[in-house]
Amino acid sequence: MKPNITILVVDDHPIVRAGCRQLIQQIPSAKVVEAETGEEGYRMFQELYPDMVLLDITLPGVGGLEVLRRIRANRDTAKVLMFSMHEDPVFASRAMQAGARGYITKNNAADHLVEAVSKVLEGKIYLSPDMAQQLAMLNIDAGTSALSDLSRRELEILRLLGEGKSMNEISDVLGISYKTVANNLTQIKGKLDINKTAELMRFAISHGLSS
Repeated sequence: MKPNITILVVDDHPIVRAGCRQLIQQIPSAKVVEAETGEEGYRMFQELYPDMVLLDITLPGVGGLEVLRRIRANRDTAKVLMFSMHEDPVFASRAMQAGARGYITKNNAADHLVEAVSKVLEGKIYLSPDMAQQLAMLNIDAGTSALSDLSRRELEILRLLGEGKSMNEISDVLGISYKTVANNLTQIKGKLDINKTAELMRFAISHGLSS
């Protein structure tokens, strides 16, 4: 491991960032820098090119999956560990498909965060034991989650809709056209068997997608 290691923690809750900092500093020579939004996190990534990013999925505005996409597009060797309250394996699956090097739930952070960060820094893949088992079951029994048919982009649009953002605002946040947002919403409605946008918003909120 390098003598000086920079780890960028991106989370919108100061208490969570402080807890992560305290745990990560158990790793020799680890320096922690922090960002509280997706936009700030990606900007700091471009400025610092840290050795690793610990990235929350549910962030206000630009969410973690979109930040992950931008980071990987900028530098495909970037080491990103996703950190989330979501225990639904669909989120872990989409994150790993998008290039994350690991996924850990916040419920497991105290026991497993240092191990997870160390593994990812070493170039290995890390999944907390509970998530590894759930991912295996998801692959065996696809479709058990209501979200399992949604793509990474569709999950991100649904999350922003749950935050109360309009289609124009979603278009601006994700840097895609209004028509693309509209087409994705139509696909989401079809996959979830939901007819109205207001019902989609309630679905997103009830499934904890919004921050």
